[in-house]
Amino acid sequence: MVSTRWGGLAARAVFIMSTHFTERATKASYSSDALAGVKALQGWSDSNTLSIASIISNTYTNAQSTSATAQKTISTTGRITSTYSFQANSKQDELGIRGFSGFINNFYDDEGWWALALVRSWDLTHDPGYLDMAERIFDDMRNGTDSTCGGGIWWSKDRKYKNAIANELYLTVAASLANRVPSSDKSRYLKIAMDEWAWFKKSGMINADNLINDGLTLNADGTCVNNKMQTWSYNQGVILGGLVELSTATGDPSYLSQAVSIAKAAITALSDENGIIHEIDNCDSGKEPDCGDDGSQFKGIFVRNLHYLFGAVPQDAFRATILNNADSIWTKNRNSKNQLGLVWTGPPEAGNGPTAGTHSSALDVLVAALAVAS
Repeated sequence: MVSTRWGGLAARAVFIMSTHFTERATKASYSSDALAGVKALQGWSDSNTLSIASIISNTYTNAQSTSATAQKTISTTGRITSTYSFQANSKQDELGIRGFSGFINNFYDDEGWWALALVRSWDLTHDPGYLDMAERIFDDMRNGTDSTCGGGIWWSKDRKYKNAIANELYLTVAASLANRVPSSDKSRYLKIAMDEWAWFKKSGMINADNLINDGLTLNADGTCVNNKMQTWSYNQGVILGGLVELSTATGDPSYLSQAVSIAKAAITALSDENGIIHEIDNCDSGKEPDCGDDGSQFKGIFVRNLHYLFGAVPQDAFRATILNNADSIWTKNRNSKNQLGLVWTGPPEAGNGPTAGTHSSALDVLVAALAVAS
């Protein structure tokens, strides 16, 4: 296997998997850091005086307040560019009210993100409206499935591409709902989740290194094969949370074993010689800050789901990865306003940041560190 700019994969695996804990911040310190990060994030919005429950409710209402159009393009290297057109409204700024009625748009991955956010909102508030909306969104997602490539969900309603993230979200939402809806409805969601995972692991998107490439190429003869596009960090992450939910729903620990294999492969592939996670090094320009606006979120999504996996399988290697990255973010990637940048080894200004996107991604790591710290 060839080396990368961070050294040989084998050498990095030895370092990462043998990490021992020495001087670590206390749980109280991680709590303080995470709280400061949350307050800094609220500085990008008008919600700094609202309670968490009020922020969720405010977002829930305003995010779907009017129609908007989403457009996404994908380059030959797998980089995604998203643009949104919003209806003008004289009572608002020049962009108008940003929203999608019922959280529905042309892309099934967008819908999946909203459904998961609403599931987590229900976890916190137990407001039945959030879980009901997650189910409504999932009903629309189900319309995106068919037998092309043997199953799975399309990326968009144009039905031109079946990719990892849309299918991982479809699996995760189904399994999450199975764990939360009344018992009489559980079997329906559980069957969908189990069938989706059975298809996904045979689809070809998981490569020989236990990493997940971006999607599938549909050949002229109807066969589908791994397109060998990027192994984005978020594609290695969402599947972990989905498998944790599926294991919980079924009581079957084999799903966790599969998640552990993917997580270990991802940590090895994404980490530098000091255990700090970077996005893949083959973006369009070969530099992490040029992975696109969407890409600023990817690493945080991976660590968030690694944290979920740690809750089910508390391995030292997972804790080490989370804490190493949290420590680096707070000491090297934070400006005087406690804003967090894109590259977790710093400086915070890399990639024209910090932005709300880079900050929220890094904040996922601080929250995870608080959860796993002893």
